[in-house]
Amino acid sequence: MDETQAGTPMEADERRPDVDRMVAEVFAVVKDRQANPKKGSYTNRLFDAGRERIAQKVGEEAIEVVLAAVSPNQSQTRLLEELADLTYHCLVLVADCGLEPVNIAEELRRRFDS
Repeated sequence: MDETQAGTPMEADERRPDVDRMVAEVFAVVKDRQANPKKGSYTNRLFDAGRERIAQKVGEEAIEVVLAAVSPNQSQTRLLEELADLTYHCLVLVADCGLEPVNIAEELRRRFDS
């Protein structure tokens, strides 16, 4: 992606609250499904299948991201779809492990502050 596709740094900063809010909203739904199972929910099927299955889905989605990124005939739209799938499945795994997205942010901050 070049600078014209990514936008200016200011534009990225202006969109940041939307990113934070979207991750928080998705994670809130995941946590709600964990606490209050909903019949037919894909998230609940993942929780019911257990951590190994959730981790397997994360691995499958990661591979799909890699394939979409390196395949010359895949569009950016396809890559974004796969990245969204990976992010969702990672959030389910985070919840299943008793963690929160803030824990990931704290770890990243620790690494970047080092």
